[in-house]
Amino acid sequence: MAAPTLMQYRRLGTSNLQVSALCLGTMMFGDQTDAAEAGRIVAHAHAAGVNFIDTADVYTHGASESMVGTLIRPHRHDWVLATKLGNAMSKRPNEGHYSRIWMLRQVEASLQRLQTDHIDILYLHRDFPGMDLEEPLRALDDLVRGGKIRHWGLSNFRGWRIAELVHGAARLNMPGPVVCQPYYNLLNRMPEVEILPACDHHGIGVVPYSPIARGVLTGKYLPGAQPEPGSRAGRGDKRIAETEFRAESLAIAQQLQGHAEARGVTLAQFATAWVLANRMVSSVIAGPRTLAQWESYLPALDCSLTAEDEALIDGLVAPGHPSTPGFNDPAYPLVGRRTKAG
Repeated sequence: MAAPTLMQYRRLGTSNLQVSALCLGTMMFGDQTDAAEAGRIVAHAHAAGVNFIDTADVYTHGASESMVGTLIRPHRHDWVLATKLGNAMSKRPNEGHYSRIWMLRQVEASLQRLQTDHIDILYLHRDFPGMDLEEPLRALDDLVRGGKIRHWGLSNFRGWRIAELVHGAARLNMPGPVVCQPYYNLLNRMPEVEILPACDHHGIGVVPYSPIARGVLTGKYLPGAQPEPGSRAGRGDKRIAETEFRAESLAIAQQLQGHAEARGVTLAQFATAWVLANRMVSSVIAGPRTLAQWESYLPALDCSLTAEDEALIDGLVAPGHPSTPGFNDPAYPLVGRRTKAG
């Protein structure tokens, strides 16, 4: 499938960075995607004008970073390189979360794996209940001042914690976050309640991951049927089982598939275009396993949603809600009620 003639670029929040509307996600690199296929994906993305690539220390325990570093090295300065830290890299104490000692140590390890002298964007990969925010902020400030990172951002943080970090950075007279990476797609609209408005208010770019809901919004999973063994659900992936592999999500995907095909696009392209149609969104992370999957994302850039499309989706998943009434991701439990009995 041919790539668009011109890649679209958007400003990352109120920063001066311009990033491609599609960000190449590399979570599969080193795991489901071998070096040869990863090389083909990166080469195609580069030729298509993609300048934004995303990885993390925890992806295949550093193998993704190592692969990305090798593949982008010939054109390093064509890329806005983002990686993350925070998730545990072992069961040993202080090899995860955001102590100063771990952050400084792990950034050095990421730089070695990425074969570069700086990281363009370093994300705090997730929030941890009760975590003090000043220590990671001071470490980030030192990393920026030392030239190890250029910018920093947040992933999987709630709206009030985003605001806390913004104000904490201002108190320390240090640069604030330039980007937030939430789990946001048309089956999970919960970030519309507080996360996206907080980012919009503070001028933070929004770069959602999993626009196709961990594969559910390809339409390949049929309600009541066993998933194919090679699929993410068929492999027993924990996160899809905890989140979008739900009866309501599968049924909505089937309803939307026919609508998308009538518009001349795949469901995955339609779903990706829906995320990009939100003016708060700077870029969207496309995380392919194969070159064919990567190529299939690109036509989403040429898909414009209509008022009828938006109304259809609003009727299936209400703004600010998940596809299943009452659903909440068990990895991020609600803590808004405490009782004497609890």
